[in-house]
Amino acid sequence: MYTVIGTGRSRALRVMWMLEELGQPFDHVPALPQSPDVTAVNPAGKVPVLIEDGVPILDSTAILQYLADKHGALTYPAGTLDRARQDSLTQFLLDEFDAALWMAARHSFVLPEALRQGAVKDSLKWEFERSQKVLASRMGAGPFLMGERMTVPDIICGHCGAWARVAHFPVTEPKVADHFARMAARPAYQRAMASGG
Repeated sequence: MYTVIGTGRSRALRVMWMLEELGQPFDHVPALPQSPDVTAVNPAGKVPVLIEDGVPILDSTAILQYLADKHGALTYPAGTLDRARQDSLTQFLLDEFDAALWMAARHSFVLPEALRQGAVKDSLKWEFERSQKVLASRMGAGPFLMGERMTVPDIICGHCGAWARVAHFPVTEPKVADHFARMAARPAYQRAMASGG
């Protein structure tokens, strides 16, 4: 049995979504960052944390790839060209989508108010729009980023799409908007939202 620590309004949603896609049961502790439930297993106080057999696993991307590898689903095998392409998409999404959204969040409510720079959000939205064009050019012909097979990057991208909607980041590329909509409509995503969103 897995335990996911972190609120459904955080990257913990990615982990719950992955577990739902895999059909794996889990307990959910909807703890906020820096709360005692979190710092007890992660001294940095960050979420999500996945607990398996008493061992904490940190960082949403590391958790997603661990679960995919362990259960042999939503991933290509390590050492293959497809896995290299998959990992490249993962890194692109983290660098271009997740990073822009996270920086905007930091300057909206995470940093102390005196350190927030609201004007930075305009440049982040511009970068997010530009990155959508690159992603659209890299997308496969199928319903998922790599074509016919759903992989870890689809979960990261789908989560970023939901985050962008809440943060009022513009989604201007039709292929990317369609992907966001398909991911949000997945039953596993809906179950994860209901259990902790």
